[in-house]
Amino acid sequence: MTEEKYEALRLKNQLCFPLYLCAKELQRRYAPCLDALNLTYTQYVVMMYFWEHGSSNVKAIGRALLLDSSTLTPLLKKLEQKGYLTRTRSKEDERNLIVSLTESGQALRDRALDVPAQIGACLALTEEEAATLHKILYKLLSSVTLPLTTNH
Repeated sequence: MTEEKYEALRLKNQLCFPLYLCAKELQRRYAPCLDALNLTYTQYVVMMYFWEHGSSNVKAIGRALLLDSSTLTPLLKKLEQKGYLTRTRSKEDERNLIVSLTESGQALRDRALDVPAQIGACLALTEEEAATLHKILYKLLSSVTLPLTTNH
C-alpha cells in the first residue's frame, strides 16, 4: 500500500486546519484587549451585535451570530449581570425575550473602539489582502451554513 491514497488526510492538505488555527490564535490575540473590557471573545461578538442593532429578540441574535440558545442564554445572562444588557419579555408576546443595551453597555462601545486596530496591527496582511480574505471567508461561510446535503 502506498501512502498516496492517504494524501487527502494530511493536515497540510486540509482547509479546516489552518482556519481552525487562525481562529484560535486570533482569539488568543484578542484576550489582552478584551480582558481590559472584562469580556470574553464571544461576549465581545455579542456586544458588537448590540452596538450595531441596539436591541433585538433572542432568536434574531442567534440567527445572526450562529449561536444556539444553550450558548446564547448564558452569555446574555452574564452580560446582563455585568450591567451591559437588559432582558425583558415582549408585551405583545410573552414568549419573546427582548434584549437591549444599557447606558453602560453603550459606553463600553467607546472603550472598545481601539480593539480592531490593535488586532489589525497583529496581522501581516495589507488592507487589500485583508479585504480579499474577508470576502473569501464570507463566501465560504455562506456555503457551509446552508442545510447539509449529501451532494455538497
